[in-house]
Amino acid sequence: MALQNLRGRVAWAFHEKDFDVDDIVGVANIKIKDPVKLAEVAMVDFDPDFAKNVRPSDVLIGGENFGYGHPHYPPMIAMRQLGLAGVIGESFSPGYWRGEIAMGFPQATCKGVLGIVSRWDEVEVDWAACVFRNLTTGQSLPIEPLSQGDAKMLENGGLIGYLHARDLEESQ
Repeated sequence: MALQNLRGRVAWAFHEKDFDVDDIVGVANIKIKDPVKLAEVAMVDFDPDFAKNVRPSDVLIGGENFGYGHPHYPPMIAMRQLGLAGVIGESFSPGYWRGEIAMGFPQATCKGVLGIVSRWDEVEVDWAACVFRNLTTGQSLPIEPLSQGDAKMLENGGLIGYLHARDLEESQ
């Protein structure tokens, strides 16, 4: 099974270095468990109309060390509830990366990505070719290849799906 390419619009570009994803829903909302309520508060400090304007398959763009801090799951649960397909970042905090890959939420590292995107540009991540394309401007950059384990986790919807698939494969 091959990993499906990401293709959508840039819903938001975080230019901050060391962006703490908890700010997506706000620290005051970090204990909310309901995905619908999380989606309602997502990004209101950045764009009050964010939830109304995003479409399924849109992506986020992150700066250096995206996910820095003590990332909690609610912010990215909100993003998935809104239909966002993944994050393309200059680089990622290791704890954030591991947690989101394990949840089956695609992440791609692409040095220089902030310099070639604007909000609402149509973009694509081509996993097989290891390339990020801005379809609006025609620009492209290489992405770092996923490790075999990360690719398999994403292909199987996260860590649990990966473990089930591995067990099934080993039993045959």
